[in-house]
Amino acid sequence: MSASESSGSVVRRILLGSQLRRLRESRGITREAAGYSIRASESKISRMELGRVSFKARDIEDLLTLYGVTDEAERASLLGLAREANVAGWWHSYGDVLPNWFQTYVGLEGSASHIACYEVQFVHGLLQTEGYAHAVVTRGQPQASRAEVERRVALRLERQKLLVSERAPAFHVVLDEAALHRPYGGRAVMRAQLQHLIAVSEQPNVTLQVMPFSFGGHAGESGAFTLLRFPESDLPDIVYLEQLTSALYLDKPEEVGQYRRVLERLSEDGLSEEKSRDVLRGLLQDR
Repeated sequence: MSASESSGSVVRRILLGSQLRRLRESRGITREAAGYSIRASESKISRMELGRVSFKARDIEDLLTLYGVTDEAERASLLGLAREANVAGWWHSYGDVLPNWFQTYVGLEGSASHIACYEVQFVHGLLQTEGYAHAVVTRGQPQASRAEVERRVALRLERQKLLVSERAPAFHVVLDEAALHRPYGGRAVMRAQLQHLIAVSEQPNVTLQVMPFSFGGHAGESGAFTLLRFPESDLPDIVYLEQLTSALYLDKPEEVGQYRRVLERLSEDGLSEEKSRDVLRGLLQDR
């Protein structure tokens, strides 16, 4: 199974969970009652509706019966969605170095039709060279063994295949100039990283902008974040906020809207694509 096929499993879990929630609410059934019907807790129903757990066919069948879904075609469609949602993603083999909260992000990233982000500490993971990624991982995980570092770097490089795949998303990144000046891996590594950024910024699906020091304070005051948009109309835009030991996934329209407006301001205030490449070329000459 290809990466693009298996990466959709996270999205399908979320889609199925949201449909189950709507069916339950339309019938006025509590989570506690729904949990009782499948011999589970209220919290299990909550996790199912948020798409955070796998689904058992028997549980889905029992819930659909409870919710009054008797149409065979509708039942078959939702049960098929449950089977697809249980397919393990390609990243499953990296479970030894991939925390659960980030597995969700990798799945969402692989299913997105549009990825927009702001980065300030370092170059975005989808744009890192192998040498730069190795330096970032080593700096961030100083106690990790050489084998673990290599596994983490391999995972990052595997994720990058998304940008050149048949279903590559539109990728818009605003890089704070600080990320370009902060050295990772030494002079040669930074030169290769700058060259890679110039090259990848020419891809038709990639928009790369630099937020220059000269602008001063700007809209990205809350730090790095990523906004994901999906081709499925039932799935809302999601904002991903990574923390040291976990992550936040925001999908409330008012919260997502605030981050979207910040991205719009960063895009308006940042350098154009061509001027951003000029900055990259200038830094390359200095190294």
